[in-house]
Amino acid sequence: MRFFRLRKDATERGHTHYIRLKLHDVSQLFNSMDPSPFIEKDLDADAEEFIVSWAQEFPRDDPVRLHIYLEQWPAEDPKEPIKTAVHNYFAHRAEIADLEFKRLLEQGRISLVIGLVFLSTCLVLSKVLLGHAGGTWAVVARESLTIAGWVAMWRPMQIYLYDWWPVRRRRRIYEKLSHMPVEVEAKGKS
Repeated sequence: MRFFRLRKDATERGHTHYIRLKLHDVSQLFNSMDPSPFIEKDLDADAEEFIVSWAQEFPRDDPVRLHIYLEQWPAEDPKEPIKTAVHNYFAHRAEIADLEFKRLLEQGRISLVIGLVFLSTCLVLSKVLLGHAGGTWAVVARESLTIAGWVAMWRPMQIYLYDWWPVRRRRRIYEKLSHMPVEVEAKGKS
């Protein structure tokens, strides 16, 4: 499997961007371990990584096209089955990213509840048990409880502030790729 590098101006805004794959035969596009029917097969990990990484290089709203060059043309015309398989694969990946996003938010909610309960407990303990005690150890214990309570809030804050962005971005890319035009031709025609 060989991949074409795109020109320097390929990342300019406003025109269709091509992702070009040059394959020896159709089987290189798909995961050989996947026993699914042709149009439901998983893409080869290298091919998927190449397509996704190039799609991420281009401006988000610009159209993308996948152009596949085959050195060995199969007996039956592969254009429609390949197009359908690529679209199905990326649509499935978009669904998985949606599930991942929902699970992440659920984990965030659970972490937030646990964090708030723990923070409240630590703050109450620091006030009730160590209230106005002025000794050095009392101050250290009070501050330690306060810090421990806020540390418990770290994970939910990380989820709600940072962790969801990459999942949504990945879902958007997969959705875009599930609708991109796919062109397949014999290598000699290019």
